[in-house]
Order: sequence, then structure tokens, then C-alpha cells
Amino acid sequence: MQHTGTIPFETPRLLCRPFETDDLDDMFSLWASDPDVQLEYGEPVYSDIAQVRELLDRYISGYNSPTQYRWAIIEKKSGRNIGQIAFCKVFPDCSTAEIEYCIGKNFWGNGYAGEALEGLISFAFKSTPFLRLEAFHRKVNTKSGRVLAKSKMHLTDTVERFRRAATAPEGEVCYCIEKRHK
Repeated sequence: MQHTGTIPFETPRLLCRPFETDDLDDMFSLWASDPDVQLEYGEPVYSDIAQVRELLDRYISGYNSPTQYRWAIIEKKSGRNIGQIAFCKVFPDCSTAEIEYCIGKNFWGNGYAGEALEGLISFAFKSTPFLRLEAFHRKVNTKSGRVLAKSKMHLTDTVERFRRAATAPEGEVCYCIEKRHK
């Protein structure tokens, strides 16, 4: 599988691009330090800007590898980094990627997560070698559940992460979409 890495893509209201050092303040103030965002997302809450700088440095250094697929979600109107979307797991042997995303609480309810997800699906099937995209949410994360339910993805019994661990999803709701060959 020939990896492409994080190539920018756009939607009507969003620019999804690799993270940059200038994203630090927005990351800290808009989502990485917010328990409501991070706990919904299933990630740690970053209590100081030095921790977020370390996270951002890891994201940026990850771009040295073509297997890194992580985009900053930039609201075009304000130019602010309002979240992220990524292929958090990549399974090259079956051309499958697992998607994760988060949006800052002040931007919830505007359809940004769904727009970024739809943009990523379209981009991935046009510009990357992935043939299947997967995602899941914890049942208690109803906000993420609404995003996935409204997307082009459909419910599935399990995803590659659980298949490889030989476990069944417990408390997770799984979705997938496959590239349609013409």
C-alpha cells in the first residue's frame, strides 16, 4: 500500500490541514483542555499549555512518516483551529483506516464534525489507497453517535480493531464505509 500522508483538503466551511506550531493556543483554549470535549472524545484533559505543546510536537513530528494521517480542523470564517480529525489506526494489509475526530465545545451544533467527516471520506476515496474506512463511538457518547448516524457510513457488527484483538465491541457502536469500484 502506497501511503500519502496528511494532504490538506477543504469543505465549504473548513480547511483540514496538517497541524502547525501556530495551532497551540487554539488547541489549548478551544478543545484540548476542555473536559467536556476530551472526555467525550476519550482522550486525556490537558491541564497546561506545556502538555498541549508536547502533544502538538508529537503530531508535527509524526508528519515525517507517510503513514501519519492527522488533520487540524480550521474554521475558514475565523481561521481558528476548532478540532482535529485523523486516521487513528491504519491497517495497510487490508487497506483500512479507523477515523477519530473532536470539535471544540463552542463549535458544537454547527455540523462541523459531520462536514469534516464527509470531507475526509470523500478525500480518502479519491486521493488515498484506502478501500474501507471505519469508526466507532461509545454508546454513552451520543453526540459522536449522531455525527456517525448522519454520515454516509453505515452500522456494522465490528471493526478491524476489535477483529484483530479477537474481541467483540462492548459498549461501542461501529460504523464503516467501503470505496465503491466503478
